[in-house]
Amino acid sequence: MILDDFKLDGKVAIVTGSSTGLGQGFCIGFAEAGADIVGVDYVDSPETQAAVEKIGRRFLNIKANLLVTDPIQGIVEKAVAEFGHVDILMNNAGIIRRVDAIDYSEKDWDDVMNINSKTVFFFSQAVARQYIKQGTGGKIISIASMLSFQGGIRVPSYTSSKSAVMGMTRAMANEWAKYNINVNAIAPGYMATNNTAALRADAQRSEAILDRIPAGKWGTPADVRGAAVFLASKASEYIHGYTIAVDGGWLAR
Repeated sequence: MILDDFKLDGKVAIVTGSSTGLGQGFCIGFAEAGADIVGVDYVDSPETQAAVEKIGRRFLNIKANLLVTDPIQGIVEKAVAEFGHVDILMNNAGIIRRVDAIDYSEKDWDDVMNINSKTVFFFSQAVARQYIKQGTGGKIISIASMLSFQGGIRVPSYTSSKSAVMGMTRAMANEWAKYNINVNAIAPGYMATNNTAALRADAQRSEAILDRIPAGKWGTPADVRGAAVFLASKASEYIHGYTIAVDGGWLAR
């Protein structure tokens, strides 16, 4: 039955940025589909853990600073020690710094690029090695952005990092598809999360954004969960290197 292909029963998903927003939504969506969750964030994820456990799935909380790559291998090892295997990686953790390009600092550039692109690559590499070791294949999903397709304003490092996510998704897929590893990405549109709090607080900017979205509203974590479960499941087995926009029609305008 086709609906069985969307189930994640017996799977283990690592989700970065698990404490709030889209990351929390991905954890809940994967759990509802049957997966156990390894939640990674620089703070604890008690609300996410409670929601996952209420569904009846297990949750391993790992605190780690993903501005650097040092914790990555240890996270994979902890996940395997706890659950025996890993099947899904959701590279969701990310930051944004809004400053005019003419005034942008090197630190803001490096911080954003490190967590949004460097950590994404090396986390994907570590998990891909685990998949190959297991001999099971697996799924890698990264969070891209509308700014993977567009330039934006006042976010030069974010735009660069998310363009990199889309490019590396293709590059990794080209090399790892032969191992039955699916590497894909999701480009959320304008979502009501922490990253967009400043935009939503600016009445003029928020109105301009909403005027362009055919759906006429900001997205929510619930709007993105379906695409994530699809890309994490058997149903997407022949999709490699693609970035799916979940944007309320933003890119169609």
